[in-house]
Amino acid sequence: MHAEERERLILDIMQPAGFVSYRDLEARLDASPATIRRDLTRLENAGRITRVHGGAKLSESDEASTRLIGTPFDKSITLHLAAKQAIGKAAAALVQPGEGIMVDGGTTTLQMVPHLAGLDCQVLTNSLYIVNALLPQPGTRILLPSGTVFREQNIILAAAGEESMPRFHAPKLFMGAAAVGPQGIMQADVVLVAAERRLIDRAEEVILMVDSSKFSSQSGTIVCGLEEIDTIITDALPDGFATVLEKAGVRVIIAGA
Repeated sequence: MHAEERERLILDIMQPAGFVSYRDLEARLDASPATIRRDLTRLENAGRITRVHGGAKLSESDEASTRLIGTPFDKSITLHLAAKQAIGKAAAALVQPGEGIMVDGGTTTLQMVPHLAGLDCQVLTNSLYIVNALLPQPGTRILLPSGTVFREQNIILAAAGEESMPRFHAPKLFMGAAAVGPQGIMQADVVLVAAERRLIDRAEEVILMVDSSKFSSQSGTIVCGLEEIDTIITDALPDGFATVLEKAGVRVIIAGA
């Protein structure tokens, strides 16, 4: 592996935490400690990283890339709230008592939580907002993945390729999206895409929860095609999109209808 390739890989490893230890680099790179030190020196001289005790951290300009792209949680939670609440209630109605489920972080999936009380479910979630909302429910068991906390969304995410999920079987995944179009489900940030792919790959049934505003934007990184979605819960569909979903084999639930 050339030095340039190793340097690019080192920067990739430092996402999303913004830090890497020397021990971790030695375990993950096919290079000697001396070679790794030289790579770090070049990156530091270029202003990409700063050497610290036990490892290295991203420089301030590169560290900004560890923040998630998109609207912060505390701002997006008030948008289309009535629709999200109706979608959350309809989603919770699909959960069986005692069932294990996965709930991806988001302002729409959060609206499921009040309706899970009394179902005594096991919930795997990467959202600290959802954890806090579930804590008052004594019968709900909560599981968390490992990873880095992204404060803007209060969500736990791990780098692509890193195994972060506990050994847990959950037949249903409830997830949101930044946008939905004929090409599939999209997110604004590639870190979210990697995390959601891990959840999708573990699920038997994928249930998408999106309000109708998500159909007006069709930009972002594709998480999956429509054919990987089993059910979509929304408050309304744009003209002609019901046919697109039908062709993809997606069940549609209109919340509040």
